[in-house]
Amino acid sequence: MKIVGCDLHARQQTIAMVDTETGEFTAKTLSHEGNAVGAFYAALEGPVVVGIEATGSMQWFLELLEELGIQCRVGHPAKIRAKETRKQKHDRRDAGLIWELLMEDRFPEIWMPSTEQRDLRTLLRDRHQWVKMRTRLQHTLQAIALNHALRQGRALWSAAGQSALQALPLPPYTDQRRTAGFREHGLLFYG
Repeated sequence: MKIVGCDLHARQQTIAMVDTETGEFTAKTLSHEGNAVGAFYAALEGPVVVGIEATGSMQWFLELLEELGIQCRVGHPAKIRAKETRKQKHDRRDAGLIWELLMEDRFPEIWMPSTEQRDLRTLLRDRHQWVKMRTRLQHTLQAIALNHALRQGRALWSAAGQSALQALPLPPYTDQRRTAGFREHGLLFYG
């Protein structure tokens, strides 16, 4: 089994790895340019466990390891940092610390959603954003209608209500807002 402590950054990663069968220790830095990272991890034989700190830019790496069938454990950054007595950060030392915590079974792992769960969350976030945009647009058009004595309520979103809103004589900027709203209207509403 190979146990890898990985200090992951945006442009590179520093690893500390041991082969538990041979005792061979490897420390190196891999650039994220090209296919160096994928080739390195694809060449590892046998069971492999990789430990990393949670970061905002780790998604591609998690997907790569999942694709290669490599187990990745994601750790809580503050708890990992608390295990280091020295306050000065150093990539090689950080990778070594992660490796050491994995070896000693003291790695502060956090739960990570699966690829399917992450994709579903993205879908839900996007849908929520579209609903917010639609609602904001409806409120804007409804306010324009109400401010110009057009009281239609929900009927404003019918074909007749939209025609009545388009027929209102409006000052230039309000007309511009209405026109922009109707431009979006074609994408977000029916009618």
